[in-house]
Amino acid sequence: MATCFVVMGFGKKTDFESGRTLDLDKSYHNVIKPAVKAAGLDCVRADEIVHAGVIDLPMYEQLLRADVVVADLSTNNKNAFYELGVRHALRPNTTLVISEDGIKSFPFDVNHVVVRKYHHLGEDIGYSEVERFRAELTDAIKELIKPDPARNPDSPVYTFLTHLAAPTEHAAMRLAAAAPGAPAAGARPAPPNETMSALMQAVGAAEKANNFGKAATLLGVIRDQVKEEADKQGKPEDPYIVQRLALATYKSELPTKAAALNQARELLQTLGPSSSNDTETLGLWGSVHKRLWLIERQPGDLNEAIRAHERGFYLRNDYYNGINLAFLLNVRAAEGGDLAERIADYVGARRIRREVLTICDTWLAANKPPADGDSQATGEFEALRYWVLATRGEALFGLEDPLADQALQAAYRLAPKDWMRDSTQKQMESLKGLLEQSPIKRLET
Repeated sequence: MATCFVVMGFGKKTDFESGRTLDLDKSYHNVIKPAVKAAGLDCVRADEIVHAGVIDLPMYEQLLRADVVVADLSTNNKNAFYELGVRHALRPNTTLVISEDGIKSFPFDVNHVVVRKYHHLGEDIGYSEVERFRAELTDAIKELIKPDPARNPDSPVYTFLTHLAAPTEHAAMRLAAAAPGAPAAGARPAPPNETMSALMQAVGAAEKANNFGKAATLLGVIRDQVKEEADKQGKPEDPYIVQRLALATYKSELPTKAAALNQARELLQTLGPSSSNDTETLGLWGSVHKRLWLIERQPGDLNEAIRAHERGFYLRNDYYNGINLAFLLNVRAAEGGDLAERIADYVGARRIRREVLTICDTWLAANKPPADGDSQATGEFEALRYWVLATRGEALFGLEDPLADQALQAAYRLAPKDWMRDSTQKQMESLKGLLEQSPIKRLET
């Protein structure tokens, strides 16, 4: 079967041009992979490749051998740009470039390449947009793989260097055979090591079953293997694996909640959270320290949680970091200490909640329920809308706005799951107590 290799980032990544964070895994699993399969090709992304050690060798092999490469440049991912350049150097044709439409301008060397765009909501992609772009991508791939000797190159390298001959698989094999220490002619390559792929599949199954202890154990094995190979080549550790391991670790609560959180903190420390612009790292760092503060009540943990959510909020401009930051500022304002500092935190929380209201209202105006679609897409949208509505209600509550109760009741009626409503109500009880300890009210009395 013909193959398609997908070049893109993994997980949630921030586009620093727009400040938005996109879930690239949703782009891959909901749009790109189904579109490729509908065109009759086998689809693979780097994290799905069966390999031993680091990904470099199979990645370059795919860039050379894949019948089609789809390169998603969303969030201006540096690795994706580099791998696109390698593909353009290796193959004159059969490369498709796509991107989320938040990128307003591309680097000069790419801005004359055809880029097909789709609209991403951030945490998800609307069902109608999934259907539209999936069909467009499928049609483009089908057209691309039709035999056509007269087709113009889609690679700028072969467009401008018209006499350049592309390397062939046979030529590559001849070069490899001539290399020192090459295997004898006719020798069969060693079978691929399936351990890494099998481990990643097991991690996904464990996470889905909420067995985070097992997921953390498996991710620890994966991290050790990947880190060993990276160390040999003098490369930094893959943050994606560390982030995922830290999340599974603290969710496992093993052997105790505090011990799991401290272990997760040590893992995240390797990613330099104090200066990182990776909002996934910052979000995890903030969550770990918030939970540590709830258990141990150490002011240093509360301050770290505030710094992480503050940095994440100003990078992402999102309601999640914003509402958490406002809550934590109220917590610190109620903790006692210097009155001026407490007032500053209280006022800061109010200002952030006003920004959060604007973010929520903008999201609600721009995102309507799917007109038609599968139950999964509808369910995902309803869950996301609930959190936006609940956050909006919490922001009004924190501002002591008379419309807060009405907004919260409207959100509660739309909660897809009881636990979502219960979680919000518990948060409101905590916030009510914090507001009663307002340093402003102390001045008024």
